[in-house]
Amino acid sequence: MSLRDSKGTPEAVRRLLDGLTQLPGIGKRSAERIAFHLIKDAENEAIALSKAIEDVKNKVVCCSVCNNIADASPCRICCDESRDASTVLVVEQPRDLIRLEATGMYKGVYHVLTGRIDPLSGVEPSHLTVNGLINRIDLPESNAQGIEILEVILGLNPNLEGDSTSLYLANELAKRGVKVTRLARGLPSGSQIEYANTQVLSDAIAGRHGV
Repeated sequence: MSLRDSKGTPEAVRRLLDGLTQLPGIGKRSAERIAFHLIKDAENEAIALSKAIEDVKNKVVCCSVCNNIADASPCRICCDESRDASTVLVVEQPRDLIRLEATGMYKGVYHVLTGRIDPLSGVEPSHLTVNGLINRIDLPESNAQGIEILEVILGLNPNLEGDSTSLYLANELAKRGVKVTRLARGLPSGSQIEYANTQVLSDAIAGRHGV
């Protein structure tokens, strides 16, 4: 019998366990360890965690230009005049952007698709922010700093779904005459950007090539 199902478990702990097991990568055992850590630990740590979660839901917004998570919209990267807004690196998720940004190699701006095309899971181009990317190209005033986009770098994960999404985007962008490149295959096929080390990502950015 799990702790969640035990009659001796307080209702508040049951609710905490239910909430924790809804998080990705956290099973029943992990949820129990986290719950007991919060119960026995100093009150201010648990309250601080609770406040951080509340702030994430209430204060983090989606950038109106690139769809990255941000403190304000447009985000700091889109507003930074030292960045090359004519070059846009397309990624699947904010976590990919964070990993690529950590390399310090890329000086352009980004576009977050919020996913990838995956027909088997019911994810079509219309479910992503593809239209937002197209609008940024067709209407320079909607791009960061109102600058015309000259190059789009496809920085999707090197797996079947990522490659299919890259192919779709490349075909759409070719109609608009914009230069399209993709990250070099320093990224092993089938891997994820969020797990790649900084050197691999730096090489992938520096060695990008035409589609």
